[in-house]
Amino acid sequence: MTQPIPNPSGRDLTTPTSDERTWAILGHLAAIVAAVISVGWLSFVGPLVIWAIYKDRSAFVRQAAASSFNFNLAVWAAIIVGWVMFFTVILIPVALIVWIVAVVAALWFHIRAAMAANRGEVFHYPWGITILR
Repeated sequence: MTQPIPNPSGRDLTTPTSDERTWAILGHLAAIVAAVISVGWLSFVGPLVIWAIYKDRSAFVRQAAASSFNFNLAVWAAIIVGWVMFFTVILIPVALIVWIVAVVAALWFHIRAAMAANRGEVFHYPWGITILR
């Protein structure tokens, strides 16, 4: 799940600075904060804001925020699928399971990603809808 920082430019990359690691951690954890504030509906906004600010400054922060955003889109899609199941009434138990799995997975993987960013490692989420790079 963790790998060294990718090197798209061909030049040697040093380990991320303390400031870059901090912003990468915030890129991962901003999704949790935004989800709590918006009751789960805007979890992708925090990583999107950090990506927009740092996309041209730091490849490490950009990658962290982009992967967090992409993962949140997949979680968001799972929650919407849960709502569709919920409205079919007969699938309410399945919807509850989908919601629980989505929320627990989001918390688990965002915390693991933040810990990897703290070590200066790139974290690859297990699934996501690739919009940002």
